[in-house]
Amino acid sequence: MAKKASSRLEWRINVPDGTSKVLEPESGAVGKIWVGLKGCMGIIVLKVWRVLENAWHIGVADPRKVIHCIKVGLALSIVSLFYYMRPLYDDFGGNAMWAVMTVVVVFEYTVGATFYKCINRVIATFLAGALGVGIHLVAEQSGDQLKPIILGISVFLFASAATFSRFIPSVKARFDYGAMIFILTFSLVSVSGYRVVELFELAHLRLSTIAIGTSLCILVTMLFCPVWAGCELHHLIHQNMEKLADSLDGCVTEYFKENGTEKDLNKKMQGYKCVLNSKAAEESMANFARWEPTHGRFNFRHPWKQYLKIGASLRNCAYCIETLNSCISSEIQAPPCLRKHFSNKCMKASSYSINVLKELVITIVKMKKSSNIDVKVAEMNFAVEELEDALKSLPTTHFIATTTGEESTKAKAEGVEGSEHPSPIMKVLPLVKVVSLMVEIATRIGGVVNAVEELARLAEFKAAKDGKPKQNQPTDKPVAGH
Repeated sequence: MAKKASSRLEWRINVPDGTSKVLEPESGAVGKIWVGLKGCMGIIVLKVWRVLENAWHIGVADPRKVIHCIKVGLALSIVSLFYYMRPLYDDFGGNAMWAVMTVVVVFEYTVGATFYKCINRVIATFLAGALGVGIHLVAEQSGDQLKPIILGISVFLFASAATFSRFIPSVKARFDYGAMIFILTFSLVSVSGYRVVELFELAHLRLSTIAIGTSLCILVTMLFCPVWAGCELHHLIHQNMEKLADSLDGCVTEYFKENGTEKDLNKKMQGYKCVLNSKAAEESMANFARWEPTHGRFNFRHPWKQYLKIGASLRNCAYCIETLNSCISSEIQAPPCLRKHFSNKCMKASSYSINVLKELVITIVKMKKSSNIDVKVAEMNFAVEELEDALKSLPTTHFIATTTGEESTKAKAEGVEGSEHPSPIMKVLPLVKVVSLMVEIATRIGGVVNAVEELARLAEFKAAKDGKPKQNQPTDKPVAGH
C-alpha cells in the first residue's frame, strides 16, 4: 500500500487566488527520443520532397533530359544480356563486364559527345592492345630476367608520352579521352601480361566487348530521340543574338527614360550576362559537333569553327553593353537637358543596331542569306554618323553655364559648399561615354555581320528569293560607309 501511495504522489502549488494546480511530471528519455525522431523524420521528408519537386521542374523544363535517362537505362538493359544469357556468357565470360562499363562511361547527352568518346575509346584500346601484345612478345624472347625490365620501361615511356600529349592543345581538344584510355589499356595489358598466359585471347575479348558496347551506344543515341550537338550550338548562337538585342534595347531605354524600376532593369540585363558566360559551352559543342555525321541541314564538313568566331564577336558587343550598364547605375549622371538632347539620336542608333541583330538571327535560323542586311547596316551607320555629329556640335559652354547656375542656386538653398558637388564637366562626361559606347557597339555589330556573312559563304547558305527587289529599293537616307 505504501508503494502505491508513493507512486500516486502529486506536487501541488498554491496560487494567490486560493486555487491549486497539479504539476505534471516531465516525459522520460523515451519520449524525448521519440520527439527528436519525429523532428528528424519531418526534416528528411521535407528535403526529399524538395529534391523531387526540383527534379520534376527540370524534367518539365527540358523533357529531353528524361529521355536521355531512359536511353541510358535501355542501353544498359540490352548489354546486360551478355551476363543473363548463358550462350553469350559462355563466349565472353567475365569480360562481358567491359561492355557494361563501356556503356556507363561513353554514353553522353549529345550524339557528338557519344561519338567522341566511342571512337576515342575503340581506337585507343586497339592501339594500346596491339602495342602491349607486341612488346609482350618481344619481352618473351628476351628471357625471364629481362622481361619485367622491358615491360616496366615500356610502361614508363608510353605512359609518360601519352600523358604529355594531353597538354598539347590540339590533342587535348579532340583526343584527351583517347589518351587517357590508351594509358589505362596499355598499362593493364603490359602488367597483366606478365602473369597471364593467353594474353592475345584476353586482349581480343576485351576489344570485342568494348566494340559491342560502343556500337550499342551509337545505335541507341542516334535512333531514339537524338540530341545533336551541332543543332544545340546553332540554337545557342542565334539565341545569344536575341538576348544581346534585348539587352541593348533595355539599357538604352532605361538610360533615357525618366522613370524606371531597378527590377525591370535587372530582368533586361540577364541577356548579355548569358552571352558572356557561354564561351565554354560553345567550345564544347563545336568540338562535339565535328564528330557527328551528316544530319538535317548540317553536312559532315560544316564550318563549326565559324560559330566560335561569331560567339567571340557577340561577346565583344556584350562587354560594351556591360560597360553601358555601369554608366546607367553611376552616381554621377548627366543633366536631364543633355540627355534629352541626345535621347532621340541614341534611341535611333539603338533601334537600327537591334534591327541588324534581328536580321542576323533570321539569317542563321533560316540558313539563308539576307536580302536586306546591307540596307539595315547602312541605316545603322547613318544613325551612328548623326550621333557623332551631334556629339561634335554639343553646346558644351551653354550647358556648363546653365548647370553652374543651377548648382550654385541649389547649393545656397541647401547651405552646402559648392565644392562638394561634382563639377559640370564631370556631369557631361558620363553622357559622352554613353554616346561613345553606342558608336563602339555599332562598330562591333559590324564585326558580327562580317562573321555571319563568312559563315553563310562557308556553309553555302541559300540566297533569298526576294533579294534583288529589296536591294534596288530606294531609301530616304544616304548610305554611309561607317
